[in-house]
Amino acid sequence: MLKAKIILVALGAALALPQALAGSTPEEDRKETVEYFKQMFPDVPFEEFVNGQYALNEDRRKQWESMQDFPPYEFAVAEGQEMFETPFANGKTYASCFDNGGIGIRQNYPYFDTEKNEVITLELAINRCREANGEEPLKWKKGAIASISAYMASTSQGKPINIKVPDDPDAMAAYQDGKEFYYSRRGQLNFSCASCHVQNPGKWIRADFLSPTLGQPANFPVHRSKWGELGTLHRRFAGCNNNVRAEPLPAQSEEYRNLEYFLTYMSNGLPVVGPATRP
Repeated sequence: MLKAKIILVALGAALALPQALAGSTPEEDRKETVEYFKQMFPDVPFEEFVNGQYALNEDRRKQWESMQDFPPYEFAVAEGQEMFETPFANGKTYASCFDNGGIGIRQNYPYFDTEKNEVITLELAINRCREANGEEPLKWKKGAIASISAYMASTSQGKPINIKVPDDPDAMAAYQDGKEFYYSRRGQLNFSCASCHVQNPGKWIRADFLSPTLGQPANFPVHRSKWGELGTLHRRFAGCNNNVRAEPLPAQSEEYRNLEYFLTYMSNGLPVVGPATRP
């Protein structure tokens, strides 16, 4: 109990980055966030933030680099490519549903669809492509959808994340909802996403070494040693909610899609590096 109280006190410290960022534009939010982390970690080059904890901890980085010769997600990416290129029953493929045939587009997701008035994530687009071609949707968090998404991400490696918030009140509302979710406390531990990833990156909480907000979405899907397989970003969102003893939301819920929209916008300009490995 004493350890838990100490952790809660530490995570309850005041944020240097204004918690609400009230009245800011998305681009002002992003610039302020980048500057905040540059000041927190002045020796970390901007592009290195995509490597998360491996940019902050030398021992962990060495362990990670040793895995890169034979990354554990390689077979899943190959399977994802095969599924991506295999025709549906109607003869079409996933390529028919995406700009540029689905190659080199990961950096543009999620985006706000002004006709449907909602955030479209890559995984949502994959399943809607299937349904539009008479196929059953895939499960959201792991398995085939993670493999297909990982293959598509691999074709965008090195491309800068380029998320846009159009001049549209519904788009701005989705962005603001995602930002509010990120900074709102929840669960029995009364943590927000920011409690760990804005206030305390570079610190340990139990066995977890906390990564900064910047660059997190650039890695997904990720292969986690804890999972033993690839998983999507929304699987990670649900796991974080469980960790703070909050009820997780369904993958691809509006709340999680808006959260992904905000979080990915904060990483604009950083390169796509997914799929990746994490503990």
